[in-house]
Order: sequence, then structure tokens, then C-alpha cells
Amino acid sequence: MAHAIEKTIIEPTEMQSNHKLDSAISRARDYLLRQQHKDGHWCFELEADCTIPAEYIIWTHFTGDLEPELGRKLAVYLREKQADHGGWPLFYDGKLDISCSVKVYFALKLVGDDINAPHMVRAREAILAYGGAARSNAFTRLTLAMFKQIPWRAVPLVPVEIMLFPRWFPFHLTKVAYWSRTVMVPLAILYSLKAEAKNPNKVDIQELFTVPPEKERNYFPARSRANKILLYVERAVRLIEPIIPSFIRKKALKKAETWVVERINGIDGLGAIFPAMVNAHESLILLDYPLDHPIRVIAKKSIQNLVVDHGESAYCQPCVSPVWDTGLAALALQEVENGRTTNQVIHALDWLKRKQILDHPADWQEIHPNLKSGGWAFQYNNAYYPDLDDTSVVAWAMDQANNSDRYGESITLACDWLRGMQSRNGGFASFETNNMHYYLNEIPFADHGALLDPPTVDVTARCVALMGRLKRSEDSESLKHALSYIRNEQEPSGSWFGRWGTNYIYGTWSVLTALEQVGIDPKEEFIRKAVHWLQEVQRPDGGWGEDNYSYYDSFIAGTYKESTPIHTAWALLGLIAVGEGNSTTVKRGVEYLLTNQDKNSWNHLAFNAPGFPRVFYLRYHGYDKFFPLWALAKYRNYINNLC
Repeated sequence: MAHAIEKTIIEPTEMQSNHKLDSAISRARDYLLRQQHKDGHWCFELEADCTIPAEYIIWTHFTGDLEPELGRKLAVYLREKQADHGGWPLFYDGKLDISCSVKVYFALKLVGDDINAPHMVRAREAILAYGGAARSNAFTRLTLAMFKQIPWRAVPLVPVEIMLFPRWFPFHLTKVAYWSRTVMVPLAILYSLKAEAKNPNKVDIQELFTVPPEKERNYFPARSRANKILLYVERAVRLIEPIIPSFIRKKALKKAETWVVERINGIDGLGAIFPAMVNAHESLILLDYPLDHPIRVIAKKSIQNLVVDHGESAYCQPCVSPVWDTGLAALALQEVENGRTTNQVIHALDWLKRKQILDHPADWQEIHPNLKSGGWAFQYNNAYYPDLDDTSVVAWAMDQANNSDRYGESITLACDWLRGMQSRNGGFASFETNNMHYYLNEIPFADHGALLDPPTVDVTARCVALMGRLKRSEDSESLKHALSYIRNEQEPSGSWFGRWGTNYIYGTWSVLTALEQVGIDPKEEFIRKAVHWLQEVQRPDGGWGEDNYSYYDSFIAGTYKESTPIHTAWALLGLIAVGEGNSTTVKRGVEYLLTNQDKNSWNHLAFNAPGFPRVFYLRYHGYDKFFPLWALAKYRNYINNLC
């Protein structure tokens, strides 16, 4: 394995001085508290790959409502992120991604970059070497079709008539993930009305095609045998699409419009995620909502609110993460105080309490009409789409506050809702229940392979942690089933896959932390196997790191070219949770964090989570502000308890 090569081991010092450890914790705690907003919450930047800021520029040229100064700043950011290979990757230090690179090139050309400028030449050569723009994914080709760069036959079928399919049909909106729904419904409007961008400067990117787009015949290479069959089905459907009665299309368009408008979510936008927001705004334009219509105005504002302006450069976030950041920051600060909840954390928990979603329409209710609401969303407001991960973390922090009069009802509602959202295999997904219609990932539109929201170990672990803490009799069967799911999902190496954080180190931390809350004996063989794996992948400098390419190749699980503070913190939290706090492995990891702390906190450029494995990655800027702090505090508490 990659981590088995010969190393020069750096041993820890004889003993980290209490003063050094205390000082590091105090500085990191004080820094984190300075980032707290006046109303009690935290919200750190959430950075994705360059697709999102490029799409922001493209969106303004679709509408014709240009933002020249912001476009200039976004272009600065995009140029800065160009990699040595000439294109743009999906995460820091990654390989060229053809779809991202095509969109960035297009965006830079839209803002006026000369195609003969050195950075544009390098980008164009790299894109052509990868097969050109025709090899980009379905979402990119849909954009290019709207800008009349490729014919509509080059994009997958997304007819608005999907709104009329009955639930028993092989495809139905309830059978895909929330993010797929919110993106697809307005996109179906754009596809069915054959949206045409204004493109005021009439910019084209024909130089990015190896074959003229009208002559290209290979827009849909078969991904699998099932996909090949579905491609033939789609071609047959295309033949009948022109003869669909107009009254059916009109009915479907109205249903799609109603669906979008009901979920527009005010200033936070449809689904509170950038792609859905952009599609919603563009679809409102096609549906003839006037420029000053309140819904169209607020849909536009929701997109603009995602921009992060750093002065000379700017980028656009895919969404914001205030509930997640606040819940995790609260847990870290509670650990700093050895379980005590300070006034600052109470302030944060009170803010979170007000964000709990109660008695509001939501998509999950279609499957669970009699289940009482009690979840939290990831963003400031996203009432149609609470998620189980945030709900578990927030309720965990509230329970740790040991104030049942203040938070007891919120915790009970949360745990009852979570139990009701458990999937049949014992696991918990992020937003859905039993969302395992895997054949849908084979449809031509789903070339990203992320149409679904099946149960995952990391989310399940968080639900287990909460149930384990609460020890309610009504949760006992659910907890037993979830623990069985976790055991069955353990990798042969002893690790667990991390769906929402990179990757096996994140998944393993999630599980070991949950098992601590349940009270599972850390001497059990499956736990020792996980401990051994973490020890095995520790790097020579005492830290841990993991490459996002472990989502492509599990052989490199738990390895990276260097250690990162976040992966080190996750490994330490997991190890200490199962009784390894006084081990040499943990002491070396603590020494790495102490050595690599800057004046106040930690900072590393590596992307630390997937939005969708192999497709979309994220850098949570808050992770290295609260996870290393949490790990050091947990270590201090463990050592102090030994004394």
C-alpha cells in the first residue's frame, strides 16, 4: 500500500508541557469566539471548485444583466486558480477536470480575456488534449446549448413532463435526492422551452471543439450496459417529444412553476444551493416574470448573497453552512470546558433553537406524512429540506448543555424525527429515506452519478451518537439496527468510508466517536481493527492526511502527500474516543498540531469534503478552526482525567 513505504519516524517529545498545550487551546478558543456573530452563530466561508464562480459570470450573461466590476474580480480569482496543467481541477492540487475547465474558459472569455493571452492558450490546449468541450458533462452541455454553442440533441432529455409521472413510475421526484429535485425541476423548464441566453457580447467558444458541434456524433459515450440501454430508450423518446400535445406540456409547465415558486425559500433561494437558485431564476425569466416581480427579484438576490468579495478578487459559494458550523463550534467549545457550557455557547444554542424547523411543509413528508417535524437545515433557512447530520449535531450539543428546561423539547423532537427517517437497512441518509433507486444513476442526465441520497456511515454515526447519549428506550431498536449497519459497512482495512468528509479518516472518526457515546467496549475486535488502521496510516511527522483521490481509488485510503490539521484532528478525536489518549500515536499527533498552529489557529488549502464524490468538492474554511481545537481539548481532558 502507498502508506507502507519506508519512513523516517519523528518521535514525540518526552511530554508536551501543560503550558504549551493550554496556550494553544486558549489561542484557538479565543480566535474562534472572535468569529462568533452577535446573534450567537458562526458561519465560515464555504469554497468549491471554480465551476461555481464561472457559472456566476455565465449566469449574468444569460440574463444580460452584467456586473462588470464583480465579473472582473471573479476573473482574478479564476486566473489565480489555474493549475500548472493549464486547466482547472475539482479540488486543490487536483487533475484537470474537463467540465470545470470549459466553463472557466467560457467565463473568462465572456469577461473579455483575449484568447491569445498565455493563460487562455494554455487552457485551450489542455481542454483540447482532453477531447474538447464535447467531452464535458451533461450540466455543462446544457449551458452550452442555451448559449447556442452546441445543438440541443447534444444534451440529455429533461422534459418538464416528468412533473406528471405517477409515483409508481420508474422515475419520480420522490425517488431522487433533494438536490437533484431542486436542480432538475427548473432545469426541465429551461430544457422544454429551449432557453436561449441573451449573451449580449455574442461570445462563442467554438475553438474548444475538436469536431464542429453540429457534426459531433459522440456526445453520449455509454457508461455501462444499463446506460447504453437507456440511451436507446431516450433516443426513442426524443422522436415522440415533438408530438406531445400542447395541453400536456402546458399542464406540466404550470406544475413545475408552482413547485419552484412554493419552494423559492425567500432570500435563501431554492434548495439554498447555487445551481438550483440559478436554474430557478432563469426559469422565472422564461416564464415571463417581469424584471421587478418580487419573486424574480428575491431569486436574483439569493444568488448574489453567495458572493465572497475579498477586495481585488471574489468568488461565489455553492451555499452557506451556518447551522453546521455553529453546531460543531459548540461541541468543540464544550470540550474545551470539559463538558461545561459557557454563556457564549448558550448564546449559540439559543440561536440554533430558533432555527429548528417545526410545522412547515417539506418534501420528506411525502414519504412520512404522519411523522412530526423536528430537524434543522444546513443553511440559514431551508425549511423544505432539513438534514439528519445537522439535526444530530445540534441536538448532541444541546444535550451536552445539560439544560432540559431550555432544550429538552427541541432534543426530543429532533430524536423522534431522526428515528422516523431511518432507512430499512438500518442506516441514515442526509435528507431522504430508502433513497436507493440505483438504476436512476444510469439515465443519461445522471452522468455525475449523484442523483440519489442513500444511507451513509458518517450520517448514521452521528444519529447513533445522539441516541447513544440519550439512552431512550424508544430508540433502542433503531440504535441496534444502526449499529448493525455500521458494523456491516466496515472496510476490510478496518476503516469506514466518509461520504461527507474526506474520506476514510473522516468516516472512521465519525464511527469511533459515536461508539464512545453509545458505550461500546473499545476492546472489541472491530474497534481495535479501526485503531490499527489509523496507526498504520499516521504520517512520519505525526499527523494524518488524505487525498480526495481516495474516492477514486480506495488503495490510497488515509494517505496524502502531507499531513493536514483537519485530518490529524479527526484521527485524534477517533483514537481518544476509544481509549488511546495516552498512546504514542496520539502524543505524536498532538505534537503535530501544536507545531503547526499559526498565531491563533490552523489553515490548510486542501479541500476537506465532497459535495458529491468524484464530481464536486468543498473546502470548509471553519474545519481547521474548530476540529483541531476540539482534538487538543479532548486530549487535555483525557490526560487530566488520568491524573
